[in-house]
Formats: sequence, structure tokens, C-alpha cells
Amino acid sequence: MAQKRQADAVDKILEQWHRERPELDVAPMGTIGRLKRCAALVQRRLDAVFDAYGMSSWEFDVLATLRRSGAPYCLAPTHLFSALMITSGTMTHRLKGLETRGLVQRLANPEDARSILVQLTDEGLALIDRAVAAHVENERTILAPHSASELAALDASLARLLAVLEPAGDGGNNQT
Repeated sequence: MAQKRQADAVDKILEQWHRERPELDVAPMGTIGRLKRCAALVQRRLDAVFDAYGMSSWEFDVLATLRRSGAPYCLAPTHLFSALMITSGTMTHRLKGLETRGLVQRLANPEDARSILVQLTDEGLALIDRAVAAHVENERTILAPHSASELAALDASLARLLAVLEPAGDGGNNQT
């Protein structure tokens, strides 16, 4: 027999809607509400690790995107802001902050004199290498209560949902 799960905050919201609008099927609200709450709660835990390394979530994203691009850990700003799904103005502001901290440097693009490239500095590379190891361990801890088969099923379900939501060809290049 399946074990009854503990009620959560979303259950209370659904009960209120059932009371106020009994004719309305609010089942999708439960799924989306839980996804949103999980995302917010997971983000808090991720932010705690980023904070331990003196970074915000967005700083981690920029440094991680450069790091996983491979040596020489250098990308055009347009690639960065596209991968991170932010505007070019936001990217410019963020790069200034990372450059001031000595984590990235801007270089002339040898293939296009009109543009620049952004590259991790040695300090930025060392920081992201330490932080990403802690980040992955944090994610492992967050998911630890679930079995491998539960995680595989969850991952498959989320991949199907993402395929519906994400524009074709958009690889979603942020955090993970």
C-alpha cells in the first residue's frame, strides 16, 4: 500500500481554490506550484554555497559558462548573454563587476578588431573550480533522499516538460 504523503503548502492553496471555485479543476496549479516552490527552495540552498565562495548566483553562472567552454576559457559577450538568457546591457554591467574583482578580463578579439572576448583570469579559474565542486556536492545532498530510479524518472519527466517549454535549439546553458 502506498504511503500517504505529508501535506505541503501547495495543498493548502488547492484546498482554498476547491472551496472557492469547486467547479474549477486546479490540478495543474498543484504541479506548477510545487515546481515553483521547489525552484525557490533549491535556489536558496544553491545561493548558500555560492555565498560561501563570495559569489552570487549570476556570478557563478558567468564563471561556470566560461569554465565549461574549455581552454582558454574565453567567449564573446554575445555568446555569454545568449547562453545566460540576459540582455547585453545586463551582461556589460555584470562583466564590469567581475573584471573589477579580477575574475575575468576583456581581450581584443584577434578575429574581429571591432569586438572583444571575455576570459577567465587565473584567479577566476581557481575560484570557479573550487565553487563548482562544492556546487555539485550541494546538488547531490539536495537530491540524496531520492533513489536512483526516482531521480531518473523525475529527470525524464522534467526533460519532457522542458522540451515543450523551451524553444527548439535552445540548449539552456545556465547553471546546472
